Amino acid sequence: RENSSEKILSSAKRLLLHEGRLMLVESTRLLDVYLFLFEDFLLITKIKRNKKKYGGSDTSLIPVCPSLTPELQSFIREGGFCTVLDQPIPLDRLILKNVDPV
Repeated sequence: RENSSEKILSSAKRLLLHEGRLMLVESTRLLDVYLFLFEDFLLITKIKRNKKKYGGSDTSLIPVCPSLTPELQSFIREGGFCTVLDQPIPLDRLILKNVDPV
């Protein structure tokens, strides 16, 4: 839901443990995703790119949250953004398995 997603991410008590980019295999295609691992859930977002860059030619002036990783800051400056792919996955319901790389 759009209105409740803001409340999920705005908690001042929530701690971001790790974030990073991954390729997600979805049936017959690869999906470029960006993960946010919080202390209580995993959020999977889909990486999207704008056709035209934000602002003008000087993208260094785009305001970006300083707590984001340099990779994500650079991506945003290039006109990219992330949209939530699905509901956050609570860590107590998450199962991790090692798989052989293909």
